[in-house]
Parts: sequence; structure tokens; C-alpha cells
Amino acid sequence: MTDSLFLKLKINRTQFPELFIMASTNEQYDKVIASCKEIFIKKTKDYGTAWRVLRTISIADQIFIKAQRIRTIQEKGYQKIADDIKGEFRGIINYAVIGLIQLELKADMPEELEVAKVSALYDKHVSATKALMQDKNHDYGEAWRSMSQESFVDLILMKLLRIRQILANEGKTLISEGIDANYHDIINYGVFALILADEG
Repeated sequence: MTDSLFLKLKINRTQFPELFIMASTNEQYDKVIASCKEIFIKKTKDYGTAWRVLRTISIADQIFIKAQRIRTIQEKGYQKIADDIKGEFRGIINYAVIGLIQLELKADMPEELEVAKVSALYDKHVSATKALMQDKNHDYGEAWRSMSQESFVDLILMKLLRIRQILANEGKTLISEGIDANYHDIINYGVFALILADEG
């Protein structure tokens, strides 16, 4: 699809390779998110929005458990539970989206949300996260493609430690970005890890 689009526009891959790379990244990004959202919506239909009771520290802990499991499997070289690493990354992405939604919704809003509302909120926050990815890719030249899966896990764990410190500081920062920015980065690291895993 990407090549045919550029062909119609008479853009040559060798002349503008960065355009082809970015278009490919956008498609891969959307594919990963679509798989994550499918799981998210199915679970919403099964369980409702029970996650609405989670506070920020609880969401951070859920992400931590998944990231720590991936790191442990990486270090030991094997696993005893069947759930694969890709599934854990998808879980990390979805919990980070939950974190962003929870930051937006006021405490007095209903705990149970309609599936259509959840879907719209999911799309809203993922769209903002993807836009951030595109801006950073422009500046850094998709450096993440040269990174290891281990690095993505370590960076996710670092972001979680930052969230915990911000909470310890009662949500206040002096010059640093807030909790939402850390969730955005966690989602993007998770997506990058899945893209590279799919590429083998």
C-alpha cells in the first residue's frame, strides 16, 4: 500500500528514503495499536471498566510487574509461564492508556463507561502519543530501530520510577514533564519493541 501510494505521487524511494521509512513506521505503529485496542475493547466488554478504581500508583505497579517479568525472562533466557513477551508489551501499552484516561477523567465521573466512550478515549490518547512519536522520529531519525528490546524494558522501568517520584512529590515537578508524558513514552517504547519483534 505504501509503495503504490508513493508511486502515484511519483516519489522515488531512493530520492526520499526518509519518507518511505516514516510511512512504513506509521503503518507498523497502527498495526500494533490495532492489536492492543482489540484486546482492550474485548476485555471492556467482558469486565466493564473495572480499571476505573485504579489509582495512578496501582497502574504504575501493574506496568512494573509486566516490565519486570520481561526483564527477568531476558536475563534468565527462559520462562515457565506460557504468556509470551509480546503479550506483556501489549499489556504495558494498554495499562499506560488506562493511566492517561484516568488522568483525564474526574474522580466524580461514573466508574462504568460505555464501550463507545472507552473506544473514543483510547483513540484520543493513542493519537496524541503517535503524534509525539512522529515529532521525535523527525528529530532523532528513528534511532529506536537500532535499540535492543532490553533497552526498551529498562527505559519503561525508568519511566515508572519517575512516575513514583512525581507521586511522592505530590504531583509537582520543577522542570520535568508530568506523569502523562511518562505514559506517552511508555506506550511508544512498547510499540517500538513490538514493531522490532515482528520484524524479527
